[in-house]
Amino acid sequence: MSFLPFTRPTIGEETIAGVADVLRSGWSTSGPQVNAFEAALSDYFGGRPVRAFNSGTATLEVALRLAGIGPGDEVITTPLTWVATANVILEVGATPVFADIDPATRNIDPARIEAALTPRTKALMPVDLAGLPADRDRLYTIATAHKLRVVEDAAQSLGASWHGKPIGSCGDFVSFSFHANKNLTTGEGGALVLPADVDPAYCERLRLQGVKRAADGGMDVDVLGGKWNLTDIAAAIGLGQLPRLAEFTARRRDLVRAYFEHIDPALGLTLPPRDFENSNLHMFQPLLPPGSDRGAFIAAMKERGIGVGVHYPALHLFSLYRKLGFKDGDFPHAEDVGRRIVTLPLFPAMADGDIDRVCAAIEEVLSH
Repeated sequence: MSFLPFTRPTIGEETIAGVADVLRSGWSTSGPQVNAFEAALSDYFGGRPVRAFNSGTATLEVALRLAGIGPGDEVITTPLTWVATANVILEVGATPVFADIDPATRNIDPARIEAALTPRTKALMPVDLAGLPADRDRLYTIATAHKLRVVEDAAQSLGASWHGKPIGSCGDFVSFSFHANKNLTTGEGGALVLPADVDPAYCERLRLQGVKRAADGGMDVDVLGGKWNLTDIAAAIGLGQLPRLAEFTARRRDLVRAYFEHIDPALGLTLPPRDFENSNLHMFQPLLPPGSDRGAFIAAMKERGIGVGVHYPALHLFSLYRKLGFKDGDFPHAEDVGRRIVTLPLFPAMADGDIDRVCAAIEEVLSH
C-alpha cells in the first residue's frame, strides 16, 4: 500500500501545461503572469489591491514595514504558529509580545490581548490556525480602540470567511502563503492585500530592492527593499489553482466530516473545532491524549504508511525565544496544544477509503 502523506498539492495537467508555456515564452521571472495572478486575486478579494511575493514570510515583513513598525515597537501575536510569524517582528527590529490562545479555537485569545497591551504596542498579528479565522470582530474592536494596525497572518486561511465575507476582502493588511502545503499553492509564494492608505507602488518598491524606475530608463533607490518578487512560473501555477479553490475546499469539507464520523471518541483524542462555515479546513489536527508519546505515535503511523505532521510546537520555547526571556509556563494553553497536536492527512486528492485507513491505524496505535 502506498505511503499517504499528511498533505499533497493537487495540480492539474492544464496548469502543468501552463507552466510549460511560461518556460517556452522566455519570460520566467516577474512579468505578465504575475500581473494576471494579482488581478485575479484582487477580483477574488472584491477589488482590493494585491501584490504577490515569493513567500508568505516576505508579505508579513513588508506589511510591518508598510505599517511603520520598527525598533521600540511591540507587536502582539500568538505563540502557537509557524515561527516566521514572530521572526518577522524581530526582523524589523520590533518586539514580539505573545498572548495565549483560546483552547477551544486554538487561535489567539482576544481577552488576553487586552492584558498584553502597553504604550509601546503598535500592531496586532492574529493567525488563523489550520484555516479557522481568528475573531475578527473582537480583534478590530481592540485595534480601533487603541489605534493599532492589524497584520492578519492569513497564511493558512485563503478560502475561509468571516460572517460570509472572504478573509482578505476586508480589514487592514492581510497576508497569505502559497507554500506547497497550502490550500492554494504556487510551489512557494505569497500575497499581501493592501489597505486603502498604502500606495501599492511603494509596496512594489519594497518588494524589489527599493527601485523606482524613470520613463527615460533611469532609476533611483530611496528606500531599503528586498528581493521578494514572485516568478511568472509560480504565478502560472497560482492562476491554475485559484479557479479550483472552492472545489478544493468542498472536498476538504467532505473529508473532515468523515474524520469526525469515523474517529472513535473512546480513543481520548481532542478533536479540532467543528466549523464548516468559516474555516477553509486547511488541516485536521486532533490532540493526542494527555501523557501520550507523540514521537512514538508518529513513528507507529509511519510504519503503517501514514504521514503525520506537527503544526506547531509553542514557538516561545524555541532556543531563540528562550534567549529573549520566555520560558515554560508562560502560555500554558499554547504549550499544552503544542505538545499534543498532530496533523493527519488531508488534501483534495485523498480517496474516501483513505480516511478509513487513517482512522483504523489511529485506533490500532492508540489501543496499544
